[in-house]
Amino acid sequence: MSDVNARIEAELKANPVVLYMKGTPVFPQCGFSARVVQILSHVGVPFKGVNVLEDMEIREGIKAYTNWPTIPQLYVQGEFVGGCDIVMEMFQSGELQAMLKEKGLPTTEQA
Repeated sequence: MSDVNARIEAELKANPVVLYMKGTPVFPQCGFSARVVQILSHVGVPFKGVNVLEDMEIREGIKAYTNWPTIPQLYVQGEFVGGCDIVMEMFQSGELQAMLKEKGLPTTEQA
């Protein structure tokens, strides 16, 4: 396992909800990352944002880790959920909130 994979796995183990994104939750630097931050903030689940623009190794490594070509990437309990479109669809259908609840994660919105 490469160093970058070890770093990714450590991050995923340490935080129940992790968003690999361009920019930070406070200052997203792409529309897709901003949209996922809005959704997570709306449902009120605490999450860790990892800025891939600050770390080229993570930026390339996370794409290889999941075999998913785009950023943002959302992980819940170490499991890859998807990118912006998938997260939006899951949120609109209530599936995202149900999954977070099922995994015992606190949200402010009750599905």
